Amino acid sequence: MNSYSNTKLDIHQRIHKFVINCFVNVVKTVPKKVENVPIIKQVSASLTSIGANDREADASDSIKDFIAKYVIVKKETKETEYWLSVIKDTKILPEKLLGPYIQEAKEILLIVSKIIFNTKKKLNN
Repeated sequence: MNSYSNTKLDIHQRIHKFVINCFVNVVKTVPKKVENVPIIKQVSASLTSIGANDREADASDSIKDFIAKYVIVKKETKETEYWLSVIKDTKILPEKLLGPYIQEAKEILLIVSKIIFNTKKKLNN
C-alpha cells in the first residue's frame, strides 16, 4: 500500500524515527518528579501507540482495517502533540528542544490525515 516504501518519504520510517527520537530526547529527559509522572506516562503511551498502530495498519488485511488503524495513529499523534505542548508550556523542558518534535507531530498528522482521506476515497470508488 505504501508507494514510498524504503524512500525518504516512507511514512513508516518517518513515524518510527519520530517515536524513537522523541522518546529518547524528550520522554526520557523529563525530570522524574512526582508531579511529572502522569505526564510521562501519558506521552509515553500516546507516542508508542503511534508506532504500533502504524505497523498494524501496514499489516492490515483489509482497507477498512487499514483506515481504522490509521485513525488511531491520527488520534494518538494529536494526543502526543498535546502532551508535548504541555511539557513546553509548563517549562518542564525548553521550547528549543520541544519545538521540532511538536512540528514533526503536526506534519505527521497532516500526512496521516491525507492517507486516510485518499484511502477512503479509493474505498468509495
